Amino acid sequence: MTLTSSTLRTDEDIQQDVLDELRWEPELQPNEIGVIVKDGVVTLTGWVDTYLKRMVAQDAAHRVRGVKAVANEIEVRLPSSAERSDMDIAAAAVRALEWDAGISADKIDVTVSKGWVTLKGEVNWQFEKQDAERVIRRLSGVKGVTNLITVKPHLSPTELKEKIEAALVRSAETDAERIKVEVMGSKVTLKGTVRSYAEKKEAERVAWSAPGVASVDNQITVSL
Repeated sequence: MTLTSSTLRTDEDIQQDVLDELRWEPELQPNEIGVIVKDGVVTLTGWVDTYLKRMVAQDAAHRVRGVKAVANEIEVRLPSSAERSDMDIAAAAVRALEWDAGISADKIDVTVSKGWVTLKGEVNWQFEKQDAERVIRRLSGVKGVTNLITVKPHLSPTELKEKIEAALVRSAETDAERIKVEVMGSKVTLKGTVRSYAEKKEAERVAWSAPGVASVDNQITVSL
């Protein structure tokens, strides 16, 4: 599809849409966050009282059409009532991983320094890595999270490719014949042409669901 002047988005258009998207988020307060846009790159400024709010704002900006990248410069300033010692945060993180994410404590090393949590270890599934970060984000007193957890590959590239292709065939929402799967190590690349953005995202979801996948490069194009 060729872009015309009516479909091209200015930085001012993007800025207004990001501001509207931020106001739409119930977690955020009006005027908490500033938005600067240059050449489609969004910079978020200001300060919030939880790390979760910082990430909610970042995710909201990424959802806006025309955004090429997001620089998150929002500061987390905890109110005195929310301050916790690193020891308290570390203990809460271990409990959250086991109770909320269902990940055994012996799989993940948790380090806390001045409210910043670093996660290391190895899991079998990508969703476990994501869940680990998700539950830590929500903990009181957390100022940031560095997720260094790796996904353990336990299938050969050929086996992984076959499993993803079989899953695409099973899915009612994808036309498997139009999608090409390439696997190198634990990285999956998807290519081909599909009829809708929803089909493209479904193919990506299927790839992420395979055991041992550490990254997915979705190069599928949409042709209406």
